Amino acid sequence: MAYLDRDGAQIYYEVSGEPDGNLPVLLSHGFAASSQMWRYNVPALAAGRSVITWDLRGHGRSGAPDDPAAYSREASVADMAAVLDACGIDQVVAAGLSLGGYLSLAFTLARPDRVAGLVLCDTGPGFRSDEARQRWNDSAAAQAGRLERDGLAALGDGPEARAAEHRSAAGLAHAARGLLAQADAQVIGSLPSITVPTLVLVGARDQPFLAAGEYMAAKIPGAVHAVIPDAGHASHLDQPELFNQQVLTFLEQPALRAWRPRGPRGPQR
Repeated sequence: MAYLDRDGAQIYYEVSGEPDGNLPVLLSHGFAASSQMWRYNVPALAAGRSVITWDLRGHGRSGAPDDPAAYSREASVADMAAVLDACGIDQVVAAGLSLGGYLSLAFTLARPDRVAGLVLCDTGPGFRSDEARQRWNDSAAAQAGRLERDGLAALGDGPEARAAEHRSAAGLAHAARGLLAQADAQVIGSLPSITVPTLVLVGARDQPFLAAGEYMAAKIPGAVHAVIPDAGHASHLDQPELFNQQVLTFLEQPALRAWRPRGPRGPQR
């Protein structure tokens, strides 16, 4: 485990497994969770490859800057690149759940040279409609308000919240307004241009994201779409063995097995 200083924001990350010539995987967690949400997945995924987990700013063991402007999609994408640089890793399969999946798409849009594959779990690509985006943003603002009013108790007592070890409810409130809320349709508009192998996973009971999964699988050329039975939004926790099996099978496809590292990348500023 290690910390990376990003202009005063401490970003927590951890590397598990051994490279063994296989593509590394970068796992990005959902809103109000942390890298601890992957605790039942990392041991299986890290057999024969490096798996990098990290905490978004305002989440888990990462810092929670006081400045609301420190929280943005662009800042998180830059954090992802900086974590990979610190690990000396050039390319990854970018995998994420919910907000982490959206940020993985944003990372692919901003830094296509760093992404060799995508795994999108129980996530959505954003909204084309200004009205739909505004409803989403209103929900994010309401979540921020609950965090400011009730503190971390606003997260409830679910397994992800219990494991997250958040430092600050204020940081999560800033993240809700700056990361969870969306400003434009760039990410959803980029789907047809994605050229890397992509797996779209969704829990069969994750009703709000079933249609989003079908949409992404239809728009991303060649995407593989899989529905995990008897699983909700936290499909990786509800059915960890099935989840791990789907991801590992995807990683074994020839297009990803043929990958070779282009050489280590040192830290950059």
